[in-house]
Order: sequence, then C-alpha cells, then structure tokens
Amino acid sequence: MYRLTEGLAVISTVDFITPPVDDPVWFGRIAAANSLSDIYAMGGRPITALNLVMFPARKLGTDVLRELLRGGYEKVAEAGASLAGGHSVDDEEPKYGLAVTGVVSPDRVLTNAGVRPGDVLVLTKPLGTGVLFNACRSKRLPWPELEAVLPRIAALNRYALEIALAFEVHACTDITGFGILGHTLEMARGSSVRIDLTFDNLPFYPNALEMYRKGETTGSNRANREMVQKDLEVVARLSAHQTNVLFDPQTSGGLLLSVPAEQVDPLVEKLRASGVSEACQVGRAVESPRPGIRVV
Repeated sequence: MYRLTEGLAVISTVDFITPPVDDPVWFGRIAAANSLSDIYAMGGRPITALNLVMFPARKLGTDVLRELLRGGYEKVAEAGASLAGGHSVDDEEPKYGLAVTGVVSPDRVLTNAGVRPGDVLVLTKPLGTGVLFNACRSKRLPWPELEAVLPRIAALNRYALEIALAFEVHACTDITGFGILGHTLEMARGSSVRIDLTFDNLPFYPNALEMYRKGETTGSNRANREMVQKDLEVVARLSAHQTNVLFDPQTSGGLLLSVPAEQVDPLVEKLRASGVSEACQVGRAVESPRPGIRVV
C-alpha cells in the first residue's frame, strides 16, 4: 500500500485459481470475485484489474478461453472497475485470476489484526465450496446441485463491505484457502485474543456436510488442520464430517467482520435487508493470555 494523495491510498493484490468448475464462464466469474475480494477485505474499492491467464489453447481452444474471460469481465464490470489488459502464457492446466488495484482512505484501512475482546464476529457467506467442487468432479454431487449455488459463490463481497463500512469495523478478512479456522486464527493471533466460534451458527452451503459424511474431502484439509491444531480447542461435540468441514478451503468466500457487540444485530439486519441474506453472527472475541480458537 502507498499513499496516492492526502486522502487516498493505493492497495494492490494478485490472485488466481485452477478451475473450480468445468463451465468456463462460471470459472471466470468465481476467479474474478475471488481476486477482487482481497481489495474488499482491506476496506478498499477496486479501480483497475489485469487478467492473468495460464491456458492450454491448443488443447481446449480459444472459444473456451473467450468464455472464461467473459465471465471474469462481468465481475470486474460489476465491481465498477476497469479491465486494463492482462498477460497470458501457454500452460498444461488452465489457471485464471486478476491483479487488482484499489483505493482506500488511509485512516479506514481494514486489517485482520484489530479484533478487541468483546467483539462479535459476523460471516457474510456460507462455507463448503472446496468439498462441493471436488464432489462434483468425483460425481458424488450432480452438476445441477452445484450450479444452483454458483451465483452465491460468485457474488462480490462489495455489497457486504459497503454496508459494513457504516459500522465500527475493528477487523476484517475474507475466508479463502485456509478455511474458516485458518483465517480466524490469523485474526486471533494478530489481535492477541481468543476467538470462540459457535459451530451451530456457522452457515454451510447445501450438501457440504453431506459430502464430507459420504467421504469426500479436499487436498487442503490436512494442511489446514495441521496449521491450526496447536491453537485449536474443540469443545462442541462434533462428528467427523462436522469437524472436517471446518478445514474446508474456500474459493470466493465471504468476509469475516469484527464489530462491537452492540452493533452486531443492526449490522446483520442491514446486511440481510440489502441482499447479503446469509450473513450471521458466528463468534465472539475473548481476552486471553494465549491467542487461539475455540469451537463451542
């Protein structure tokens, strides 16, 4: 981040993913929303984006590439940003994302390190994208079941942020590859607090828990578990599949917002009324000599 003027600072981010789904337009939409989210998680507004494409054009053809880029452009335009070009290379496996530049007021930059004891945490999207994508690939989950939730997965975090900025947000992060526990632990460590997550309050996409119950998983679950296990205490009585979903890596996940307890109800009410319909209170920050997470 650097200061552009007295009242404005520039923030930049780069992110790309491999195909979460076979449909190229949805791949583009989800990847772009995932990339743009990093700007929103810092309280910023995207202004420009550059395409980053790794693509086997001779294998998949330029028509597929065109549809992928169309999906990405749709989300950049929805964000109110300009697509300023990009860079492409030939590769064995498709990969796509954006380098995004945004602006933010220097005194309103959000970080994941400002949680205060007594704060309540609000999550703006359900969890479970990792296992749903894998289950669709392995044919455990029919495509129409996944397709039904793709608009929610590809939804921009822009709208949740715009509502949240009217409140006293102490900290913010977006939930992506480290899963709900990994990103919550980053908040706890950065803020020197313990965060209690209430499992029964966590929202999940339809079929996510069922896919774990049927034995589906992801390649990141084990690493995500190992990353948090030293600072994790599970108090709630959870089954194996309920535990596994806590380590599920998210693509284009929601924002996790830390706000004063007295503001949580009006914030959630306004988020839901504004179309962020699954926003909910999921945890609370507690003063503790040892930062970490409890699942209660």
